[in-house]
Amino acid sequence: MRRLKKSILLIGLVLIAGIVTISTITTNHKTQPTKRPVKSTVMRTPINWRKSSEKVAYPDVAKYPNLWIHVSLKKQRLYLMTHQHKLYTMYVSTGVPTADRKTPRGIYHVQAERGKYFYSAVVNEGAYYWASWLNHGEYLFHSTPVNTQKQFIKTDAADLGKKPSSHGCIHLSVADSKWIYEHIRYGTKVVID
Repeated sequence: MRRLKKSILLIGLVLIAGIVTISTITTNHKTQPTKRPVKSTVMRTPINWRKSSEKVAYPDVAKYPNLWIHVSLKKQRLYLMTHQHKLYTMYVSTGVPTADRKTPRGIYHVQAERGKYFYSAVVNEGAYYWASWLNHGEYLFHSTPVNTQKQFIKTDAADLGKKPSSHGCIHLSVADSKWIYEHIRYGTKVVID
């Protein structure tokens, strides 16, 4: 009978120990903070008006014969697209939304006019790496603006990707504007909304 009592006592202790262990594991599991996955992005943050908008290579345009450009006035972004797929995103500053400075909405095409530098006495600004998309030199993709001494205007540069600041053109980082100047073909569709 003593052996039976010892066996029952031993079984009882094992059961109690098991319950305590399970309770501890369950309690610890519940109190552990859950780790949320870190959202990775290829966009360069903070925005650097001299460098590419993304930290990855630009797309090879030869691989995308249907490449087109979408400019979002609301988001201040330019998207390189193929069909409905985004290939690359660029920070931009579009026209200030006033009657004389807004960027026109609509469907356009990259025109033949392009160059490495221009200066406009009318708006007292110039820029590097430009490509026309409307009115043969009136509306352009180009770098953040420069003054008469060809120095970048830091206040305009600070607006890149954040808010409209142009006279209707689409400002880009120096690297992004150079890439567009060198790679975007004549006739490429441009959608601005």
